[in-house]
Amino acid sequence: MVHFLARRSNLRSQILRQTPKICAFLFSSKSNPQNTQNFPPYYHKTRESNFQESTFLFGNAIPLLNFSGYSTNLIKNAKLSSGYDQGLVFSSGVRFFATQATAPATSDGLTVEGIVASPWPILDEDEGDWKSHASAVAQSIHLIKKRLQWKKLLVRLDLLSVELNKPNLWDDPVHAGKISREHGSLMGKVKEVMDFEQELIEHIDMLKLAREENDSELESETMNALLRMRRDSKERELEAMLAGEHDSASCYIEVQAGAGGTESNDWASMVMEMYKSWAQRRGYRVTLVDEMPGEMAGIKRATIKVDGKYAYGYAKAEVGVHRLVRISPFDSAKRRHTSFAAVAVIPILKDVSTRVQIKESDLRIDRYRAGGAGGQSVNTTDSAVRITHIPTGIVATCQNERSQHQNKATAMAVLQSRVDQLEIARQAQMNSQHTESLTEISWGNQIRSYVLQPYQMVKDSRTNYEVSDPESVLDGDLDGFILSFLSASVDKHGNSL
Repeated sequence: MVHFLARRSNLRSQILRQTPKICAFLFSSKSNPQNTQNFPPYYHKTRESNFQESTFLFGNAIPLLNFSGYSTNLIKNAKLSSGYDQGLVFSSGVRFFATQATAPATSDGLTVEGIVASPWPILDEDEGDWKSHASAVAQSIHLIKKRLQWKKLLVRLDLLSVELNKPNLWDDPVHAGKISREHGSLMGKVKEVMDFEQELIEHIDMLKLAREENDSELESETMNALLRMRRDSKERELEAMLAGEHDSASCYIEVQAGAGGTESNDWASMVMEMYKSWAQRRGYRVTLVDEMPGEMAGIKRATIKVDGKYAYGYAKAEVGVHRLVRISPFDSAKRRHTSFAAVAVIPILKDVSTRVQIKESDLRIDRYRAGGAGGQSVNTTDSAVRITHIPTGIVATCQNERSQHQNKATAMAVLQSRVDQLEIARQAQMNSQHTESLTEISWGNQIRSYVLQPYQMVKDSRTNYEVSDPESVLDGDLDGFILSFLSASVDKHGNSL
């Protein structure tokens, strides 16, 4: 790996020597962004460089400034701006960008779009063909840009940059904070894609260099790097579908049993366990917020909090009614029963400015004795809390904590998220998608069917995605269904570059 990084640095040095004009400008001992007199006349105000030079600027020159011992004055007084290569804006007003420039290319002019259009076949990973790996990664980058609506994203980024440069922006701190956060979020997405694209280009150049010099060790290391990129690209493709405003947030998952008594209560419990297992598989932290046990078995309803990046973005694919068909373990006649459970997913908003302000006078707080088996003292005090938001009728309860204060704080957090979600739904006029009420839990409204007898199958009625192993699905293997739904949603909206 050390050898690989050293050769990669050597390649960058070669690129560095190929751009003498920018090098002379950037590495001048007189470089001082505060003083525009130091800039050559042809760099006055704005210089639009071609993309190779821009890529060199970010991918090679800046990381080498400190290493080379040149003045770091330039970087300390510069900041990233929007644009295809994210540009540099100096305090003097000089700006480098390439919004309308061509894509980054290898030393012989090969671009990612060129690779996508090429006839290079995409073979299995174990084939060990570098063109196959490069083609697979290039296709992923193309798909990621399509899902992010790349051109629209860059236009939006430029508009936000203009807003951020307004001198009176912070006269309204709430608006300024919202603009700043959106700009930072979009900038992060652009940077991730550009870094990934540039990494592919560098690996291709590195591989060609290794073959020219008959360096088998460097060639092998580069091949392994391309293979890692190929595997990593699949996760990036999935994350590109989670570009919604609240997709990166944590969430609450609520499950409520439908009509059917004990049978439905047991099914609701199975569904909740399925989501707990799924969340833990993805490395999310799961906390039980509230649970109402069934009279004989299972649960009437329950709420868990799922903490982790993109928890809401993934879990929103599960909103709806889930149907179970099986031979009931509670029926002595061993007849087949159909049960229903409804799932709601609520994002936990971190942006305080987007939250609905809840007045204390609009709340009714009831305290009661916690139910369930509990511990030695959980049922001896009125520790459970029920909070009702009178204007909307939304109710949140919590009895999982021993302390009444902790239960109240948790219930209030759930209530806040539900009220926020109702406001999101109202503004977006999408109450059917975002609704917090779990109604119509019956036949004909299901999004997915789980058949255990007489045959075994789980099928999503929205995408027709199905598997013949219900046990693995109930153990939390939901990513196939989630990916299928998210992909279908992206295709439905017709995202394009």
